[in-house]
Amino acid sequence: MLHCQKHLFSLPEDVAYLNCAYMSPQLKSVEQAGYEGVRMKSRPHEIGIPQFFEPVRQLRAAFARLVNAAEPERIAVIPSASYGLATAARNLKLKPGGNIVLVEEQFPSNYYPWRRLAEERGGELRIVSAPQGQPPSRLWNERILEAINERTALVALGNVHWADGALFNLKAIRQRAAEAGAWLVVDGTQSVGALPFDVQEVQPDALICAGYKWLLGPYSIGLAYFGPVFDNGIPIEENWINRLHSEDFKGLVDYQPQYRPLAGRYSVGEQSNFILAPMQLRAMQQLLEWGVPEIQAYCRELMRAPLQRLAELGCRVEAETERAHHLVGVRLPEGIDLEKMKGAFQKRKVYVSLRGSAVRIACHVFNDERDVGRLVEAFEAVL
Repeated sequence: MLHCQKHLFSLPEDVAYLNCAYMSPQLKSVEQAGYEGVRMKSRPHEIGIPQFFEPVRQLRAAFARLVNAAEPERIAVIPSASYGLATAARNLKLKPGGNIVLVEEQFPSNYYPWRRLAEERGGELRIVSAPQGQPPSRLWNERILEAINERTALVALGNVHWADGALFNLKAIRQRAAEAGAWLVVDGTQSVGALPFDVQEVQPDALICAGYKWLLGPYSIGLAYFGPVFDNGIPIEENWINRLHSEDFKGLVDYQPQYRPLAGRYSVGEQSNFILAPMQLRAMQQLLEWGVPEIQAYCRELMRAPLQRLAELGCRVEAETERAHHLVGVRLPEGIDLEKMKGAFQKRKVYVSLRGSAVRIACHVFNDERDVGRLVEAFEAVL
């Protein structure tokens, strides 16, 4: 069983940081990998051809292992979730009158590319609204399945909703999308690394993840899985390192028409980033050492009693079976002054996110009972 890992981070003892969905703190070992990368760039005469390729190869292999992708060559290094989603949009064949299914209040990076594509191709966005009844996640999933029809070209959503952790039934959505001949593109930014995700089980056409949240990496790097539908697609940039035999620096001007295998064409230019790539690799290695199921179990046990107490105070929290445990949206009772709530958090150095009438709590293995105890105290002071 996993125990609190706060000693591996640099968080102050008097801070209750329950906001990993906003941005993760840096592991000390990841910080050290960044320092070493900075120092290496100061000695460019020591940077050889292997440094351009080997860390990236290891990073792709680690992410493939994390999401159980059989072929590391299907993993691309991206600078952001929006880059990976733009790559998917670049290759989607949306016909006039076709539709794209999204969920209500989806994160903007997983909305704007599809709106642009629909406007350019004469397509339709089908936004599936969140139900107000109980249990909302189950009803929401039913509505998503109902929204998919024979004109659907794509379903794009997260494994969980980024604002409150509501779970989407990706396996059922995948099956319905496949029956309609539609793609499934999953934004895993708010789940992968803390909630188990199996590419072979879900079979998404693409899985896009920014690295600076639950993958515990630095800002401006991420990973993406691209399935067989993308094998002969078009990347959004043409960079030299994504071409076949790019390891041969002497032959770079012998222009190569072929890309590297599978998702090799979709990685960002300068993917060999000598600072960010080793940092993200070290973070991935730590996640694999802990185990993602163990991380999710730790969060479940840590939050169980505090969430029960918040329910007693009149807050609404979705049932355990309908939500994730690392990211939970707590709906406040009507009439509560959000500014007063915010002040209570600030007074106790409790860091969470306010999303509309909900408080988003995003815990990790660097949190302990003292952190969630201060969280409950803040709620009690106001409610």
